Amino acid sequence: MANILIVDDSPTEIHVLTSMLEKHGFSIATASSGEEGVDKAKVGKPDLIIMDVVMPGMNGFQAARQISSDSETSDIPIIIVSTKDQETDKMWGLRQGAKDYVTKPANEKELISKINSLLGV
Repeated sequence: MANILIVDDSPTEIHVLTSMLEKHGFSIATASSGEEGVDKAKVGKPDLIIMDVVMPGMNGFQAARQISSDSETSDIPIIIVSTKDQETDKMWGLRQGAKDYVTKPANEKELISKINSLLGV
């Protein structure tokens, strides 16, 4: 069972994503800020991270850049799941180290497919 860290400041979004992923057999940890996400990535070493972009303090782009540039966490794939749906947002997210980008509200089938692909399932 893969461990997934969800980083999002919205309790509703965390609930929706957690329910969706647990239904597919994933184990979930959560963080409600970019800073907490970076810390939990270092300590918990999740198999994959789902990252929101718009959060107070450190945003998801900054957190993704920090996680992907740290030798302790650089091998953890990150999928950005955000309401920011412009092509420039997607390109910027991928340049920060994310492996994929999904626009909210996340389509369950699409998200699970991308997770399985990155985990090599």
